[in-house]
Amino acid sequence: MNASEAAPPAGHGDDLSAVAPQLRDLRRRSGLTLEAAARSAGLSPAHLSRLETGQRQPSLPMLLALARIYGTTVSELLGETVADRDAVVRAADMEPTHAGGWTYFQAGAPGRAMQALRVRVPYGTQGDIVRVHPGEEWLHVLKGRLRLRLGDTTHLLAPGDSAHFDSLTPHRLAAEDHDGVELLFLHTLLQSPTATLCLGPLTGELS
Repeated sequence: MNASEAAPPAGHGDDLSAVAPQLRDLRRRSGLTLEAAARSAGLSPAHLSRLETGQRQPSLPMLLALARIYGTTVSELLGETVADRDAVVRAADMEPTHAGGWTYFQAGAPGRAMQALRVRVPYGTQGDIVRVHPGEEWLHVLKGRLRLRLGDTTHLLAPGDSAHFDSLTPHRLAAEDHDGVELLFLHTLLQSPTATLCLGPLTGELS
């Protein structure tokens, strides 16, 4: 089993119980076979089938990958609907979602071309997952220290530091300290059936 097919930590599955039927319906609406969608997401057909039937729960990188493939947003994959696109998102309305060990809060309205998240990354989670996809990303460290690898270069970001980069640059994120790290995270959502998120371990250590 590779990094992209790793199960999320125990106890987080119930938070994503609505994902399975959404994944199946959106794939069918996109006109993609199970095999084609799985190949684009870097998964095996069997693993995607288990996601669609609720036998496994996707990590946040998987959700981002599938949202791009199906031309939608993570919010729609999670079954979230909003009657109106309110310009203001209140802190009390930001419900946490757990995926792959991360906790994230939707800090922007769904259905926009840009997605805003507040993300908590515990120490030791998803440090071997490499992301490559079209678009741009911007992140800002709120608490803790972030180890960010962009291509062959590693950066250590402290509270108040930011990074803005092309998402086609292979990148991965990890908390530097045992207390974890909290981020503001913005990324563009390119509505393209060919847009993908590639997952897998890098060769060598993150250093």
